[in-house]
Amino acid sequence: MTLVLASPRGFCAGVDRAIHIVERALEKYGAPVYVRHEIVHNRFVVESLAQKGAVFVEELDEVPDEAAVVFSAHGVPKTVPAEADRRGLTSLDATCPLVTKVHREAELHHAMGRQIIMIGHAGHPEVIGTIGQVPDGTVLLVGTPEEAEKVAPKNASMLAYITQTTLSVDDAAAVTEVLQRRFPEIVGPKREDICYATTNRQAAVKTIAPKCEALMVIGSPNSSNSSRLVEVAARAGCARSVLVQRAAEVDWSLLDGVDRLGITAGASAPEILVEEVVAAARERFDVTIEEIRVTTETVTFKLPQALSE
Repeated sequence: MTLVLASPRGFCAGVDRAIHIVERALEKYGAPVYVRHEIVHNRFVVESLAQKGAVFVEELDEVPDEAAVVFSAHGVPKTVPAEADRRGLTSLDATCPLVTKVHREAELHHAMGRQIIMIGHAGHPEVIGTIGQVPDGTVLLVGTPEEAEKVAPKNASMLAYITQTTLSVDDAAAVTEVLQRRFPEIVGPKREDICYATTNRQAAVKTIAPKCEALMVIGSPNSSNSSRLVEVAARAGCARSVLVQRAAEVDWSLLDGVDRLGITAGASAPEILVEEVVAAARERFDVTIEEIRVTTETVTFKLPQALSE
């Protein structure tokens, strides 16, 4: 079996930064350090940090007074850091800087009197956090071209759109096309909201999918960017595309007769999980590795000043 590895794959700069923030907070403040929501959407990462002393909670009322708390990479509504300040908690913001960019866009549009349409998935933490940057009722959420056809803003001449950072590039483009046709004066982002890592991982999958009989995306079911990679692979010509969390989950019997297996990993999945799958494949097949790279990523993000001192 030839394993065709997509590159780039796995951790992005925002995920890497978020994990380092939790690890540095544990070094500086000692365990436990509380983390509101999963720091990134990957069970292996969350369990690894929990073993080091991180305690994951859904809301601040689960965090004891005077504790240290980290906000996840997905971002949080403004009410969350305000409540942490009110309670005197030591808070650290691990929001990906590219998500923060979308937050600032939302604030700017609101300040200029524009109603905002957000392209994203209802209930996703990033969407909740972004909508929570502006007053209730300011943002209209659409997830599909069909919803974009029906959305009814108050004033079509004072309208802007923003985008969840982890969407399918093609899906978001389809929604944007509808919005721009219906509302020619709508204002979009100066630079694409979908992040570089999402775009690059989808481009790599589009490149390898037609060359593979089956494709495996390593990531968690609640990871938006991982789920989108499965969809992108199927559309790009590899119908046998599946999402797995790690090697122990793989049903190898489904790969009987497969000569070329594509492998990638979502932006919140560490490379060790890819290595696990490769090792498991070697136990069952005579494996050849072929890596196809579409670009090299050099992006890095600084840690918060409180942790870099």
